[in-house]
Amino acid sequence: MSLFLYETHLHTSEASACANVSGREQARIYKKAGYAGIIVTDHFFNGNTAVPHNLPWEKRVDLFCKGYENAKKEGEKIGLSVFFGFEFNYRTTEFLVYGLDSEWIKSHPDMTSWSVEELYYNVHKDGGYMVHAHPFRDRFYVEKIRLFPEHVDAIEGYNVGNASQSCDNKAVEYAKSINVPILAGTDAHWHEPKRNAVAFERPLESIHDFIDCVKAGKYSLVLDMKLER
Repeated sequence: MSLFLYETHLHTSEASACANVSGREQARIYKKAGYAGIIVTDHFFNGNTAVPHNLPWEKRVDLFCKGYENAKKEGEKIGLSVFFGFEFNYRTTEFLVYGLDSEWIKSHPDMTSWSVEELYYNVHKDGGYMVHAHPFRDRFYVEKIRLFPEHVDAIEGYNVGNASQSCDNKAVEYAKSINVPILAGTDAHWHEPKRNAVAFERPLESIHDFIDCVKAGKYSLVLDMKLER
């Protein structure tokens, strides 16, 4: 049986300061690697954003969405589904948010000041989904490990960008202990030699289709795929 592979954690150079691959190029990389789709999750304004801070809110949001829009445009040409998400940073603890759009962001100009609890409430109120990204990442810039078991829908148990296997192991055990879905992402910023994927038995129609399938447990994980360049 063929599986349809999706990237759940991906950055573009248009919106993430730490990425050096454009949205268009990311789409082409993943199409070549055999994926059915990608979710663009650029760093939001309270994270490592490439968007200037001294612009009006709506202009900042428009610039933030450029990587996603360029990836989507290319995806439509080459046959790759491209969905929108973003990575929200709370004092170096990060969350992947799915199921919302640019208009939702534009309508919440105060969101960079939200606590995790406020983010979770507002995301859920409007039908979104929140995943704790790489919860046990060990890096110099991570202030401390902060866990929010009552304010996440899933855990990114496997992340290619983690510095050690123990980070993934802890994340998986944590997800099991709070009984939430375990996801896998690459945290793609450039031409990573290995990638993770969340796999489904059919193509997904939308980001909400993705969320529904994850909630229902209708997915599997594909880990450490070597990428042909």
